[in-house]
Amino acid sequence: MTTFRITKRIAKHGKQAIIVIPKVLQQMLKPNTIVELQIKVLEAC
Repeated sequence: MTTFRITKRIAKHGKQAIIVIPKVLQQMLKPNTIVELQIKVLEAC
C-alpha cells in the first residue's frame, strides 16, 4: 500500500465540484484503481 497526502483546492467542472489529481500520480492512479479518500475541510469559502 502506498500513501500520499495531497492538499488541494476544489475545482469546478460544469455544475460539479471536482478534485484534480496531480499529473505525477497519473501512472499510479489509472482507471479502475480503487483508492480511499478522506476529506477534511480546512477552509470554507
